[in-house]
Amino acid sequence: MKERDGIVTMKGNPITLMGTELQVGDKAPDFVAIDNDLNPVSFDSFRGKVCIVSSVPSLDTPVCDMETRRFNDEAGRLDDNVEILTISMDLPFAQKRWCGAAGVDRVQTLSDHRDAAFGQAYGVLIKDLRLLARAVFVVDKEGTIRYMELVKEIASEPDYDAVLKAVKGLV
Repeated sequence: MKERDGIVTMKGNPITLMGTELQVGDKAPDFVAIDNDLNPVSFDSFRGKVCIVSSVPSLDTPVCDMETRRFNDEAGRLDDNVEILTISMDLPFAQKRWCGAAGVDRVQTLSDHRDAAFGQAYGVLIKDLRLLARAVFVVDKEGTIRYMELVKEIASEPDYDAVLKAVKGLV
């Protein structure tokens, strides 16, 4: 599996990412992750909708919490043909608990803990920690990546305005 060093940092320290490096214009790879009820979910099942795919290290950390709550708030102002997915290595039980406690009901959380299929396919798997780097991908209805941000410092939030602008240009 391909390794990439120094693209992102965690608390200023370079980390190694594993997986395929994607670019805007690439077809968004399919992957299977687990939903909060332990059901496998294929990304291909979202074709025909614009998707915001937010990759976070763990919902139980402050920045990931803020980011997912923000996307949940934004979801109410977006077109019905927009799906927001937040993917982490958290177990589905932890994701379900977190969503209930946080009141997050418009973002679908998916767990990549089983196979790291998303992390590898999207190049955001952190080698030494087996967590996902913070990244956002906007995928159009045909399954093409139209915007992406691999957040340079994992402890920072993504550029929400740029994400939302990219989405609004697709609906």
